[in-house]
Amino acid sequence: MHHTTLIGGRWSDPPGRKHVHNPVDGAVVGSVGYSSAADAEAAGDAAADAFTAWAQTPARARGDLLRRAADLIEDRADQLSTLLARETGKRKPEAAGEIGLSAEYFRWFAEQARRPAGAVVPNEAADRRHLTIHRPAGVVSSLTPWNFPCSIQARKLAPALAAGCTVVARVSEKAPLAVTELFRCLTDAGLPDGVVNLVHGPAAEITDAYLAHPAVRVVTFTGSTGVGRRIMATASERVVRPLLELGGDAAFLVFSDADVDAAVEGALLAKFRNTGQSCIAANRFLVHDAVYDEFTTALAQRIDAMTIGDGMADPVPDLAACIDDDRVREVTGMVTEALDKGARRLTAPREVPLGAFCAPALLADVPDECALASEEVFGPAAAVFRFSTEEEALARANGTEMGLAGYFYGRDTARMWRVAEQLDVGIIGVNNPLPTACFAPVGGTKQSGIGREGGELGLAEFEEVRYLAFGV
Repeated sequence: MHHTTLIGGRWSDPPGRKHVHNPVDGAVVGSVGYSSAADAEAAGDAAADAFTAWAQTPARARGDLLRRAADLIEDRADQLSTLLARETGKRKPEAAGEIGLSAEYFRWFAEQARRPAGAVVPNEAADRRHLTIHRPAGVVSSLTPWNFPCSIQARKLAPALAAGCTVVARVSEKAPLAVTELFRCLTDAGLPDGVVNLVHGPAAEITDAYLAHPAVRVVTFTGSTGVGRRIMATASERVVRPLLELGGDAAFLVFSDADVDAAVEGALLAKFRNTGQSCIAANRFLVHDAVYDEFTTALAQRIDAMTIGDGMADPVPDLAACIDDDRVREVTGMVTEALDKGARRLTAPREVPLGAFCAPALLADVPDECALASEEVFGPAAAVFRFSTEEEALARANGTEMGLAGYFYGRDTARMWRVAEQLDVGIIGVNNPLPTACFAPVGGTKQSGIGREGGELGLAEFEEVRYLAFGV
């Protein structure tokens, strides 16, 4: 059994352990050492001790190490994706795609580390010169969820390390195994001791210990808006920079001139990828009157035809397990509430296998006060609504406190620009259900977060800009 706690370059474990269960059958997949605030403080000390040397390491050398880590992740991709599929219940091809994206984050930021950082500002006096340089912000606290445990952690680690920051991390106890092995790829690639540190333990206790550490200057968190607010409040006590990707409530708009077949295919991907457990998943379908019947009939038929089962099975099912029974109860409760209040089920009732499986559902005529119409579902269920005008569609799409992602299908170029400019979200898929890319900025508006991850903006989140004024 591998050790799972990483502090100062040393892999070890505390006496206590936390078992991880396969949501398909409840079998124990593995376990991690379960730590306390004392270990989190020790991790912070190790990251602080390693910071100066890592910050001064040439960008080329940092990039070479990140590239080597990407190679190791790819070399171990089958092992990592199998472990990821077993601990989360997700489909093996989706797990493999996540591991591939994780490697790509390290490869892309390995290159980005060498890009010019800073500028010479034109002088306005003969005896003055002005310029800016970028320096690493300090120790970063990286806190990640269970739905995409490897790729989300990689999206934070890669730019932080490329910028010259050191990291203390905590990952969700629901899916900690594959991401722990991702950290092992980093240490095996030769990252110096203390540059990355990983402690498993109670979320609030470990997080508070990280944020209280005097060396921590940035906290990056992906998860619910409620937890994000708490982290932001705690971070404010020491003026720690928050980088938050929080809850979503994505609308999926289908206009009258849309390619309906393409919209249906897009809807299936945008809604049901990872069994609907995605912050950017389509949450509400808004469909123009002219294509409403065609779209909903076709989508309901395709949903009814989806197979459900173990994500490791051959052939691979269309839908796999949810992360646990609590998630199943939450989603089925939303569906039941909507039906009890007068909604119509457009899909057929389904029997599902034993385990943490949830029947997919598409409902119409869902009252606005129902959770299915107004809250993040995070599972394989959705409501569909009619609209008559572009203004009506935008008003409903934007009528939420969330603003992470949105989607729309249509062919009118002028409308594409209008809708893209008026959808109050951070990520927009235009005739595209899969907008995620390592070179693209990810983040939300309103209550869906602060800052951007990925791309050039993602690197800047971990840097401080210093302005220099020279007398010559």
